[in-house]
Amino acid sequence: MVFTLKKYIALLTLMFLTFSVKAQEDEVTFEMAVSKEKLGLNERLRVDFTINRDGDNFNPPNFEGFRVVMGPAQSIRNSWINGVRSYSKSYSYTLMPTEKGTFTIGQSSIIVDGKVYKSLTKKIEVSAAVEDPNAPPTAESIADDNLHLVAEVSNNNPYLNEAVSVVYKLYVSNSIRVTNFRPLDSPKYNNFWSQDMPVKQYSAQEGTFQGKPYQYVILKRIVLYPQKTGKLDIEPLSLDVSVEVPTSRRDFFGRPLYTSTHKTVSAGSRTLNVKELPLTGKPENFTGAVGKFDFSVTTSKKALNASESLQASVKVSGSGNLKLFQLPEPSLPSALEVYEPEFDELIKTTITGMEGSVKNNYTIVPSYKGKYPIPSIAFSYFDPKAEKYISIASKEIVINVIEGPTNGGVSGSTTPSNRQEVVSTGSQFLFIKLSTTLQPKGNNYFYGSTAYLLWLLLPLILIPLAILFGKKREAIRGDVEGNKVKKANKLSRKYLSAAKKTLGNKEAFYVALEKALHNYLKAKLKIETSEFSKDKIAQLFEEKQVNQSTTDGFMALLKNCEMARYSPFSNVQMQEDYNTASEVISSMDKQL
Repeated sequence: MVFTLKKYIALLTLMFLTFSVKAQEDEVTFEMAVSKEKLGLNERLRVDFTINRDGDNFNPPNFEGFRVVMGPAQSIRNSWINGVRSYSKSYSYTLMPTEKGTFTIGQSSIIVDGKVYKSLTKKIEVSAAVEDPNAPPTAESIADDNLHLVAEVSNNNPYLNEAVSVVYKLYVSNSIRVTNFRPLDSPKYNNFWSQDMPVKQYSAQEGTFQGKPYQYVILKRIVLYPQKTGKLDIEPLSLDVSVEVPTSRRDFFGRPLYTSTHKTVSAGSRTLNVKELPLTGKPENFTGAVGKFDFSVTTSKKALNASESLQASVKVSGSGNLKLFQLPEPSLPSALEVYEPEFDELIKTTITGMEGSVKNNYTIVPSYKGKYPIPSIAFSYFDPKAEKYISIASKEIVINVIEGPTNGGVSGSTTPSNRQEVVSTGSQFLFIKLSTTLQPKGNNYFYGSTAYLLWLLLPLILIPLAILFGKKREAIRGDVEGNKVKKANKLSRKYLSAAKKTLGNKEAFYVALEKALHNYLKAKLKIETSEFSKDKIAQLFEEKQVNQSTTDGFMALLKNCEMARYSPFSNVQMQEDYNTASEVISSMDKQL
């Protein structure tokens, strides 16, 4: 008999389905289920042992810590749905605890077709007696037992400026469902440099909590660098979670019905014990770098002419607190003209901390001919894993200026001893032209000329302009509000310039930066110092339709100015704040 291709495929599909159903029927499952995992001393516990095949010689466990009140009650369920047989056999016990504590219900066993099958164990926690032992558990109590918010800290005992990651996980058991959540109180990371790593998409993952299977979702990830030693607290994260929990009721198909409730969960406060960096072996040139780094000094060229330029780069790369230390500066000969360095960074933040590189690019212009060495530069950092300081020194680089004036000035030329007399031949000045082609010009008189008429009319033109200029000056003097705005704007630029000059001096820098921001607000929003409050400023920004990113940047600068009074700030942080201030003011100028 010849089969077509379609009939052949249909036959294979039918055979595959038949074998699948047979395999499912042959698979034996033997499970234990309990009515609750926590109960009072005066409550009862129901334990069910269920198998999907008919078996013999059922052997119950030793119910240590419990007294059997009823059981075993045996029940059998046998049904056919769409031609598929469903069978289950259960052995049920009702237990009463005999004392408080945590007890384990051991394995039970049963024999099916000559093979022994065993159930898993369960831990039961027995607490003090409850008021109403017959009352069903509330939705809130079920949510309490099956919902947990945990803050996982990578290192509870870090060094100063060592990276610490905090991951907030919401654990949910399989018996309840989470429909929504919203943060109630976000932690403030005082005394830490922090970098938030936003979670773009929430995805459930399988895990365990306190030895039990759970699903968890990562809600928040953040990397912290402690800026002080001693015990530092991480404030808790709190959430309001909408939960659906099962009830004792069932629908038409026997599935449990759910009820909704709200549950407030908190990750709890965590405390880090931050260690001081050791004094033993601490190099003199140590500027606070903590991590694992490489260090190099390179130049774009080593041979050039005077007045040409070259680029010298001082670079640190690796993993650690790349934004929180100062790069070493090269010591160059005075004959080399050096411009202010351009700072460049290429940093990404992962869950383990900052990675990448930072460097200063110097433009150097030699003035004189010669060879000029760039001496070796040393960079030191502390390796928290090795718990020791490491110093790296660059190699000496020699700059060869091939052509140009010497350092002592232009060298004098030597005069030969055998001078020759200069003989006049009478034709030494033949280069002077004796005959010319000059033509006489006609008589041009000033009177009646175009210039004469312009000078005559000039007073008539200047008098109206002088009147208009005077009125304009009077109007400017009378505009008190406008003059205040101009004065405040001028002061804002002045203090911003003063802040740039005091980079490296934390107190003077942030005082000048704060004055610059305040005077800028006076100039642009026309408010007085007495009205300065973050809520008021945010309200005015919203009215002026300033975009949110610019508003957040301005508020962050004000916050840093306040924190600078009691928190340490590095030179790199000051440079970042100054750059941010320039960008924010420029952006607000365009928007306002």
